[in-house]
Amino acid sequence: MVATAKPLIEPNAQNQYEVTADDLPLCCPMPQMYLWNSHPRVYLPIEDTGAAKCPYCSAEFTLR
Repeated sequence: MVATAKPLIEPNAQNQYEVTADDLPLCCPMPQMYLWNSHPRVYLPIEDTGAAKCPYCSAEFTLR
């Protein structure tokens, strides 16, 4: 087992996430999320509007 700096985030566990420029390009599920119980990774355009919604799980992302 590989040690990580931060604990992994449970995907699809909440409907709203705040992200920063460090998280770009934005994808859902995010790299820090478990992948085994989630949907295929999709990249979301958030740079122009500051908000994006995942077409799979309806998670809403806001750029801080």
